[in-house]
Amino acid sequence: MTFLKDLETIININSYTQNKAGVDEISAHMTQWFEALGFQTKCFERETLGNHNLYVSKKTEGLKILLLGHNDTVFPKGKFEDFSEDEAWVYGPGVCDMKGGNIVALQALRNLYAQNGKIENIDVLLVSDEESGSDDSKALTSKLAKEYDVCFVFEAAGEHLEVVTGRKGVGTFSIEIKGKASHAGVRYEEGINANLEASHKLIELTKLTNLEIGTTVNVGKIEGGIGANTISPTASLLLELRYTQNTERDRLLKALEKISNSSYVKGTTANLSGQIQRDVMEANEAQKALIEHIEKITNIEIKTESRGGVSDANIVASQGVTTLDGFGPFGDGDHTVKERALKSSFEQRITLMTKILMHHQNDHNFNTGEENVK
Repeated sequence: MTFLKDLETIININSYTQNKAGVDEISAHMTQWFEALGFQTKCFERETLGNHNLYVSKKTEGLKILLLGHNDTVFPKGKFEDFSEDEAWVYGPGVCDMKGGNIVALQALRNLYAQNGKIENIDVLLVSDEESGSDDSKALTSKLAKEYDVCFVFEAAGEHLEVVTGRKGVGTFSIEIKGKASHAGVRYEEGINANLEASHKLIELTKLTNLEIGTTVNVGKIEGGIGANTISPTASLLLELRYTQNTERDRLLKALEKISNSSYVKGTTANLSGQIQRDVMEANEAQKALIEHIEKITNIEIKTESRGGVSDANIVASQGVTTLDGFGPFGDGDHTVKERALKSSFEQRITLMTKILMHHQNDHNFNTGEENVK
């Protein structure tokens, strides 16, 4: 497992999203390794965030593949930085989310290059801000995605090496409410209670949740008021939407607008702001056809799952690209100081991806016809 030495190298470099120097140092290593395989680097420089990099191979006729990952992690300097291992596991920030996944992609491409001496129609995109919501890279990923037919994403695999065919969409919004302050003891009736309005909106927003189909609306933060003796002149709600269907997204957005514009307490006004951060990734027939073909060419059973969490797979899938996620190693404890990844799953994932990409190099259309996987 010599590739674990490369993983150790990049794990020991802090790449917290806001640590531009650290993220760019990771990028420098990845660039060196990919360029050794014949890739050309397109660097999308950023002033305050780490640079995003697209590694480009030679193009010929046939199906175009994008391999997608991110270099950033969630812990700032001094919190959780070191790589360690035992007989079965590796530990450290990003071993499964998702420096480990990037190493899987890299090693599969190394295997491909060693066999063929060239790589065609496969590009790799590594962004620098996925852990903070991909606010900067989202537009770039969306634009680039349109150039590809299939995307494999290297977030962590499921416990039984499932790949991910569905991810919830997510949006974050805030509602700022204005009322009117007055003395709660002397002029109570002159006040317009923004906190009371917020409570009505909270109840109506919560009613939008439908657990049977995976829709949740969570008001995670409420602020308002001045003190116990003052009718509250202002209040705010910070909320998140998650949904599994495009129709639910539309329903939620319409209802959110209505609730924000409704005055449950006479005289209050409200302003809604926010956006859909990542749209839903819905399982579809193109994914099914691709998975069935992968099983045939690799002789490996592919189990699937849907997840409530989001990734940049959502962004690519929303552009109509056939997208499968979860091609990284299996791990757990991600976003905690106990993050770990199973060593044996690296070998399994590298073997799977090597077989997939090797077949693609020999038959650029996966022998299915491009129309079946678009």
